[in-house]
Amino acid sequence: MKLTILGGGGFRVPLVYEAMATGATGLQVDEISLQDVDAARLRTITEVIDGVRAQLVADGRAVHPPAVTATTDLREAVTGADFVFSAVRVGGAEARTVDERVALGLGLLGQETIGPGGLAYALRTIPVALEIAGTVAEVAPEAWVINFTNPAGIVTEAMRSILGDRVVGICDTPIGLVRRVGRLLGVDLVAGERGSEVDYVGLNHLGWLRSVTVDGVDRLPGLLADDDALEEIEEARLIGKDWVRADGALPNEYLYYYLHTASAIDRITGSATTRGEFLAKQQGDFYLAAADATGPAAQTDAAPPSAGSTPNHETDSAGGSCCSSPVDLWRSTLHEREATYMAESRDEERREEDVAGGGYQEVALRLMTALATGHRERMILDVGNISADQQDAPASERIVPELPADAVLEVLCEVDGNGVHPLPIAPIELGRLGMMSTLRAAERKILEAATTGSREAAWQGFSTHPLVSSPELGAKLLEGYIAGHPQIAELFSTR
Repeated sequence: MKLTILGGGGFRVPLVYEAMATGATGLQVDEISLQDVDAARLRTITEVIDGVRAQLVADGRAVHPPAVTATTDLREAVTGADFVFSAVRVGGAEARTVDERVALGLGLLGQETIGPGGLAYALRTIPVALEIAGTVAEVAPEAWVINFTNPAGIVTEAMRSILGDRVVGICDTPIGLVRRVGRLLGVDLVAGERGSEVDYVGLNHLGWLRSVTVDGVDRLPGLLADDDALEEIEEARLIGKDWVRADGALPNEYLYYYLHTASAIDRITGSATTRGEFLAKQQGDFYLAAADATGPAAQTDAAPPSAGSTPNHETDSAGGSCCSSPVDLWRSTLHEREATYMAESRDEERREEDVAGGGYQEVALRLMTALATGHRERMILDVGNISADQQDAPASERIVPELPADAVLEVLCEVDGNGVHPLPIAPIELGRLGMMSTLRAAERKILEAATTGSREAAWQGFSTHPLVSSPELGAKLLEGYIAGHPQIAELFSTR
């Protein structure tokens, strides 16, 4: 079995390798093909994976370590793939800082996926995502594409126009919320222990856990009434216990940016750096230090090696490494990255149990295993409002009848060898439906702009986002992102 990871020089890729090599779900992957436009980063990540493999073997945890290849060629990487992880960041971490600063300069929220920064991210990413989808359709038409690329909802929606139901978006934040609630109740809600059911609905980074049924009883009202229980739920601490109690639901943590926008802006602008600036420096320092640790060969633009080849470590006279190994540097940097996640929303350090969640790689591995083996799994995924071959069916057959048939929603699904099957949900309350429809309408204008080169559509998208709501600010945002992003400037200059 071949897995291709697009964005293979990305910082989180070794986590995926580790999950595959330890065989946590019993699925055996024979080859992982890493593809990235940055050959130097590919080289560094293959060195890290070498270190991860060596540690797993030494610890007796390596069950079936896959062979790893690396390339900068998209078609080569995708050809023959059974699964494709799309985890690209167009423009790198540096582009994220532009997304943030343009918005903050206008007094608006500057964040990776929420607000105008998320729209700018989508605008420069969708053309690349469509190219990826077209390549997969041509050279690996039976492959399943698992989309990690943010903003995951609208990017997955764009890719579905080519790949249909064979592309699924994933995010670890909803399942993290469900697991925290399950720990409190002593029930594995993901596995459906004791006949448990959960009702989670929304868009990516805009969703709510509305009921948790165990042994036929909805346990959520009791949790919401219990301050001690809410103290153990990260989302309730972020957004406010009184608010979640009044709302009657537990929100995705990203609702913080919608419900506490002014506070978020103040905290971000009061920090020395934005999150994007922090990550750009942190990861830049990591890649430089890791290159130093592996020797001069790692700093060239030569084609990256396959993992498993002998690293070129400099040694001292005692035969030991002259400096920290790439894998040790990576693990240290990873923990700092996860511990500071959404730091602007917290008055305390992130709790260790919240840092240690399963993450994208675990959700993706479970999804792969279910599709490949038929072993049933339940997970919250980004899927079409109705299957791609039923777009003309009555609206009543959609997950959310009030939303378009081709809209991508985030809901609990059952996955098996026949595909991904969304589970029924209760009708959506008017306020939640309004938030979802307003956001997706703005994102769809950005999708239109990305596929047609329409400046007018992009202006409408920025202007009508619920955290902007201003044609004047929308115009300034568009001009700022055109000036700051070569990809966006090119989009409008060539159409």
